[in-house]
Amino acid sequence: MPEVVIAKPREGKFNKNAARRVRVAGKIPAVLYGAGHEAIAVEVDPRQISRILYSESGHNTIFDVDLSGTGTAKAMIVDWQLDPIKDSLIHIDLKRIALDKTLKVSVPIRLVGTAIGVKAEGGILDQVLREVEIECLPGDIPSHIDVDVTNLALHAVVRVKDLPHTDKYKFLAEEETTVAHVVSIREEAAPAVDAVAAAGPAEPEVAKKGKTEAEGEAKK
Repeated sequence: MPEVVIAKPREGKFNKNAARRVRVAGKIPAVLYGAGHEAIAVEVDPRQISRILYSESGHNTIFDVDLSGTGTAKAMIVDWQLDPIKDSLIHIDLKRIALDKTLKVSVPIRLVGTAIGVKAEGGILDQVLREVEIECLPGDIPSHIDVDVTNLALHAVVRVKDLPHTDKYKFLAEEETTVAHVVSIREEAAPAVDAVAAAGPAEPEVAKKGKTEAEGEAKK
């Protein structure tokens, strides 16, 4: 059965202090919007959201949102913010989904098999594109797209046009975009050395997905 996320409407002011109080209480501040409905500030259980994000279909999962007993709606996670130190969820954007309307999503590309260019010719398989944007109905979103690279020889290339096509979804990336190729060890190593020399001292990096907390709260 699909996950049912309980969303409790938030009351009062919607600022950083209010969002912090929600998190102290063990919930995540969130916004539910879309499908012609007014945006609603809610709070949700981080355990439910984590189960969805770390499932096979991840943020492309379609699930039910129960808005405090007023009925359920189909929704997706479209943006989320992580604490850069604790790596914990601190804000979520949920979007209502109409099952009869197409939407654009990015899905992972999974390479299957051992390329002959690696196995017999001493090359390295380099995956350039790890996600591809598609357009389809919500019920047709694949958890991933598999591409068989068994026959990929040294210097051969897999492009978007070579991915398995179906009537259920349409690729939005350029057909000639490189997905993966087999390169020689020398070709792979030389740019890496040059890049390290040119880059200089490494800068600390903080990665996140979606909007900042202030931007998320400003939506309400």
